[in-house]
Amino acid sequence: MDLGIAGNRALVCASSKGLGRACAEALAAAGVDLVLNARGAEALEETAQMIRTTHGVSVDTVACDVTSAEGQAQVIAAAEGVDILVNNAGGPPPGLWSDWGREDFLKALDANMLTPIAMMTALLPGMIDKGWGRVVNITSQSVKAPVAILGLSNSARTGLTGYVAGTSRQVAPHGVNINNLLPGSHATDRIDALDQSTAAREGISFDQARAARQSTIPAGRDGQPEEFGAACAFLCSQHAGFIVGQNILLDGGNVNATF
Repeated sequence: MDLGIAGNRALVCASSKGLGRACAEALAAAGVDLVLNARGAEALEETAQMIRTTHGVSVDTVACDVTSAEGQAQVIAAAEGVDILVNNAGGPPPGLWSDWGREDFLKALDANMLTPIAMMTALLPGMIDKGWGRVVNITSQSVKAPVAILGLSNSARTGLTGYVAGTSRQVAPHGVNINNLLPGSHATDRIDALDQSTAAREGISFDQARAARQSTIPAGRDGQPEEFGAACAFLCSQHAGFIVGQNILLDGGNVNATF
């Protein structure tokens, strides 16, 4: 399928690996030029060079912490005028409710709520001026079905979801669409870390923790990053113009809900 976005330009945050990288690769395959951001300069440039070589698109890189004010300024300056924004950031650590204090919540809010809001605030006006734009926020299945050990993530990402619910409907008349993708378990470093945490907490092996978790997924497996990237690229395409303010699960059926 021709997504109709060749020649457009996209910013993909936290895109040197994992789901962010998968989204960047899918957009590049559709002919989209990229601005990539991540903290680690070496891994970021390796990803950028692979995408340049494979897909022949322009790729600029900004190695910084996008959750800091300084990092946001650098990324926004490099991404001025983009047509597509993919917000992404690593999730906060798991734990128990009694583990977290005010500073833990502030860090989670900065990374998983306030940073994507800041990027939208900066880049939506340019999309509105052009009469076309796409924003995809990578959140989590936990905004629909909270995960007990991910209280920090549950809180921050649900706050972002509420913001998007209103903002998406304010910018839709200008041809700008904002939606959220809600990943369940995917084969990334993040799920490895969570399985390791479970194994340590329950006194079982990593393989046992993984098998137990996967047994709860109707699809019987973790998702592949490439599957997630393809869904992101579609939401950024010309074919997704009537999808506004939605929260789309990619979880292998793990969230058992009618709506």
